[in-house]
Amino acid sequence: MIEVVNRQRKMPMNCERWEKFTTKALNAAPANGAGVTVAFVSDRAIRELNSRWRGKRVTTDVLSFPAGQNEFEKVGGLTLGDVVISVEQAARQAAEHDLSFETEVAQLILHGVLHLCGYDHETDKGEMNRLELRLRRRLGI
Repeated sequence: MIEVVNRQRKMPMNCERWEKFTTKALNAAPANGAGVTVAFVSDRAIRELNSRWRGKRVTTDVLSFPAGQNEFEKVGGLTLGDVVISVEQAARQAAEHDLSFETEVAQLILHGVLHLCGYDHETDKGEMNRLELRLRRRLGI
């Protein structure tokens, strides 16, 4: 199951559009048929999450929270976890990199999904980055 929710009021988000894109990203990534939840939040909300779960009191663009489902929970459908995106940070980064907001959000969704698939660009000697670039080309982002 794929769920996309908008939990901020700064920018309108087309959740149906992002649900379709997330489906494509999951099909391209090694997700093994699992679902995901994507949540769009404010800078304040992502800063609080980053502080609580990573001990970093700064705004970030995307956070991934693996589901770690037990056997009972898997009966309802396999899910990788949650991808949380700050739309304000995404807008700033899009402007900095001369990208459209939609391209930046698509890249962040893909990045978060890859983290939920077990990739870690901080420790894998470029494996995640290479895969992400390949999948960006395949997805047209």
